[in-house]
Amino acid sequence: MKPPFKKILLGLCFAFSVAAYAQETSSSETKSITQNTIESDHHKILFAAVKATEMEDILDKSGPFTVFAPSDAAFRRFSNSKMEKLMNSNDKSELKSLVGYHIVAGNLSASNILRAMCRGNGKASFTTIQGKKLSAHMVGYDIVLTDPVGNTARITLADVNQKNGVIHEIDSVILPTRM
Repeated sequence: MKPPFKKILLGLCFAFSVAAYAQETSSSETKSITQNTIESDHHKILFAAVKATEMEDILDKSGPFTVFAPSDAAFRRFSNSKMEKLMNSNDKSELKSLVGYHIVAGNLSASNILRAMCRGNGKASFTTIQGKKLSAHMVGYDIVLTDPVGNTARITLADVNQKNGVIHEIDSVILPTRM
């Protein structure tokens, strides 16, 4: 007999698979990740960081990518002064590492993440374009990401499809290393 957790996870996998299929087949996005981030009222700090690291062309013309996009509120909780210091620094390598840690190559819908967790007994791991691992697991009905330092972020808005990938809004900034 399977534990209740596995039954819940399998049920969520099926539900997200059906919902994602319906969404993917009924919508066609015409704007890139960069274009939609520019227009977002909730991702001004993220776009400023992408622009400061000169990554907007990559997120506009390449892909597909999955972006785990911290909201502006998440960046403010992280540290306004730290973000300001990173964005105003002449050396943008630390900021680029931070931004790159929120991006995974490929199109990972919520149902893809859940399927990976089903195969991994409740856990999944993804490699970011920055080169470090990012893990995912469930807490209740939420997909939670954990960075190598132990910080966590919940996906608060999933599957915002773009012409070159997908954006999942998260409630915290995740870090490739201690900053």
